[in-house]
Amino acid sequence: MRWIYISPHLDDAILSCGGLIWEQSHAGTQVEIWTVCSGDPPDGPLSPFAEVLHAEWGTGADTPALRREEDKAACRAVGARYRHLSIPDCIYRSAQDGAWLYDPNTFMGEIHPADRPLVETLRAFLAAILKPEDTLVCPLTVGGHADHRLTRGAVEALERPLRYYAPQGYYADIPYLLKDASAVEMLTSGMQVEVHSVSKAGLRAWQAGIAAYASQIGILFENPEKMREMIQSYWQSSAGIRLWRAA
Repeated sequence: MRWIYISPHLDDAILSCGGLIWEQSHAGTQVEIWTVCSGDPPDGPLSPFAEVLHAEWGTGADTPALRREEDKAACRAVGARYRHLSIPDCIYRSAQDGAWLYDPNTFMGEIHPADRPLVETLRAFLAAILKPEDTLVCPLTVGGHADHRLTRGAVEALERPLRYYAPQGYYADIPYLLKDASAVEMLTSGMQVEVHSVSKAGLRAWQAGIAAYASQIGILFENPEKMREMIQSYWQSSAGIRLWRAA
C-alpha cells in the first residue's frame, strides 16, 4: 500500500506533514509526494506578480527548476519519493487572450473560471495512474489558495471513498494553519480526526525537510530559526499531526 500526499506546490506536503511522512517511511510504508503545480511557465514574459515573487524569493528565470531541486532534497530528508506534475503555478497561468488569471488580490481565493478545466485534467491524470490500494492525502485548503482548491477539487472528484480506492484524508495547510487555527473548524465540520504521533526524530526530520526549501523560508517564516520554533510549537500543541476523513 502506498500513501500518496498530493501537494499543490513544491513544499506544501512537507510543510504540513513532514514529520508524519518521516515516521511512515521509516516504519516501512512507501510514501510518495506528488506535486501538482511544479511545471515550467509557458514561454514569454512572466506576470508582474511572478516577477515580484521571484525577486522576494531571490531566485530568477530558473525558479521552477530550482524549486524542484529543493523539493528533491526535502523529500530525501523525510524519506519520501517524489513526482512532479507539469501544471504551472497559478502565478504563471493566463487565459487564452493572454490575461493573467491571478494577482496578489485574487490568488488566495476561488479558482478562476478559465482554470476550472484543470480540475478535470488533474482528476483524469490521477484516476489513470492510481492503484486500488493507494491512500490519498490532500489539503483542506486552509487559507483558500486557488492552487490548493484546485488540488482538493480534483481529488474529491475521484469519489474514492464511495467506490474504488482506500479512503482519502485531509491535512491542514501550513503555514496558513499557524496564522488562523480557527479556520480548520469550519473546514472539518462533520469529519473524523486522527492524531498521528511524531517523535523527536520525526520533528527534526520535518524541520530539516522544510529547511531544504531555502527560497521560501523568508516569505513563509522570516528565517530558519523562527521556522524551527513555529514547527516545534505546533508539534507540541497538537501531540503530532492531525489528518481528517469524511465521516
